[in-house]
Amino acid sequence: MGMSEFYGPADEALNLKVLHHALDRGVNFLDTADMYGVGANERLLSSVLRERRSEIVLATKFGIVRGPNGERLGVSGRPEYVRSACEASLERLGVEQIDLYYQHRVDPNVPIEETVGAMAELVKSGKVRYLGLSEAGAKTLRRASAVHPISALQSEYSLWSRDLGDHILPTCGELGIGVVAYSPLGRGFLTGAFQSPAALGDGDNRLSSPRFVGENFKRNLRLLEPVKAIASELGHTPAQIALAWLLQHPAGIVPIPGTRRIERLDENLGAAQVKLREADRKTLDALLVSHEVAGLRYPDAGMAAVNL
Repeated sequence: MGMSEFYGPADEALNLKVLHHALDRGVNFLDTADMYGVGANERLLSSVLRERRSEIVLATKFGIVRGPNGERLGVSGRPEYVRSACEASLERLGVEQIDLYYQHRVDPNVPIEETVGAMAELVKSGKVRYLGLSEAGAKTLRRASAVHPISALQSEYSLWSRDLGDHILPTCGELGIGVVAYSPLGRGFLTGAFQSPAALGDGDNRLSSPRFVGENFKRNLRLLEPVKAIASELGHTPAQIALAWLLQHPAGIVPIPGTRRIERLDENLGAAQVKLREADRKTLDALLVSHEVAGLRYPDAGMAAVNL
């Protein structure tokens, strides 16, 4: 996502180097969406897919509708939109089939059965292999799964965002739905890389998040203290500890950290080598008990569209 929008200007040549380096290191799951850069991110990936399609499990998403100038036009789960969005993504990506196709946000005005029914038609036609939902609640997952198997739920989940809580994770386990955690590093906050909102550049979308402004940011810095302590003891970075917590989660979570830098990519991959001790796990599990997160993860309008 950040390679095309939301985190300030990016270098396309460097983006391609990072993507190829990821594949060279054994990464095989690339996640995009039609709304990232209003199609620009899918077009970016097409350059890599032309050369290395067989190495990649490709996921993309539809449902957040944007105009040609980037304006937000709402959410759509209408069957006819599902079909047209998929055709547009296939063309931008330059592929004949998408491995995992997500509804990016649930449309509250369209029954999920209708949306998933249209998505299931894409599977039957061979344009999509597996179906997913993003930021869907437990009841929606059950209704959707009654129409067609749902292979994955992509939702925000990390040391400071545990909205999946007591209901959605168990439902996924019961239904055999994999959990893909986006923003597993708290949009960079959990890396400890910056100590002030001033460290974020102009045009950085994080400045619109309640967690990244004013006193909320300062209060949230306390969350990093136990993470940094464990990282220091184990000889790893805070980012690696945060990712290891997800990788070793009993629910079998797949985190998808984004980056535009090769050194950060290598750091993230190092999380697979971290071995958390039982005491570390307990400390991290209890993190939000001892330190309450200040601010919601999205502004009110964004929060109204999650876990539906």
